Amino acid sequence: MKKSVIKLFRRIKAFAYLKTSQFSTAKIQPISTQNKAVNTNSVRKTPAFTVYLLERRINCMTVPAIVEAVQKACTESKKITVANTNIHSFNLSMQLPWFYDFLQSSEIVNCDSVGILKAINYMGLNLPLDYRASYTLLMPKILENCNCNKFSVFLLGAKPQILQAALENLRVQYPHVSFAGHHGFFDKEDPKANQAVIEQINQVKPNILLVGMGMPMQEYWVKKHRSKLNVNAILLGGAIIDRMAGVVPDCPSFMSDIGLEWFYRLWREPKRLAARYLLGNPAFVLHIILAKFYANSLRVELMQSMDNSNLEGNVDYKDFFVASSN
Repeated sequence: MKKSVIKLFRRIKAFAYLKTSQFSTAKIQPISTQNKAVNTNSVRKTPAFTVYLLERRINCMTVPAIVEAVQKACTESKKITVANTNIHSFNLSMQLPWFYDFLQSSEIVNCDSVGILKAINYMGLNLPLDYRASYTLLMPKILENCNCNKFSVFLLGAKPQILQAALENLRVQYPHVSFAGHHGFFDKEDPKANQAVIEQINQVKPNILLVGMGMPMQEYWVKKHRSKLNVNAILLGGAIIDRMAGVVPDCPSFMSDIGLEWFYRLWREPKRLAARYLLGNPAFVLHIILAKFYANSLRVELMQSMDNSNLEGNVDYKDFFVASSN
């Protein structure tokens, strides 16, 4: 623990001396967002666009937009990876180069945290809560859509008994969805064990693979094996299978809506999550503060079409920006 803390704060200290030029790229034209706010009354539709927070790509998409993207991948027999960004994953991307690469290579990296929205706000772009697509909000809509379209879903993760409970619950709630699964307690470094799991998934040929192994294990496993997986959409859901089984309750909305889900989870699991939140949250705040003074502001760009590994918004996101009155 002590070594991890020292290593983390060394990275924070080093970050203060990064030059602005290290965050620029010739291929993407930055759009200044300083002293801007979202004008939610200017247009009716909420556009999909991409922001780069310390060069970490975040696809600002609403829950309906993500559901539509997943459905499109399933109906058009494409393969996409839907990752997500919260404060924990942001910190991991600062510490683990392979984790950063994984997020950058995923077709969708949606915002899963009010804390991330607040950081973007602090950097000059005030986004509405509509752009937080937590799995508490996202998964019911994904599964409703699967039920309407008779898609198949494979769950990978959790303990065997918890996985079984989740499958039983889901089959009752969504009778038109074909569910299957495999627990997450296998040797991730054993080629034979991995191959057996991959063969089971490919035998089912699910439209959606939901991986719930926790960060960063689930990202590591998907990064290593996604090219072998015969699925249309890979979603990374952390403890989502435990929630589906009723083992882990969802955070009350009045807490999650104001960014206190971390406090709720810490209260429930203090031993497991103390380091993540009591060290990780302050580290994230320091990164953002330093970035405000030593790096470029947010870069924003309209999402490209799915054929170019992204999605396209229906409305020009520039219509959302108005001068801040503050």
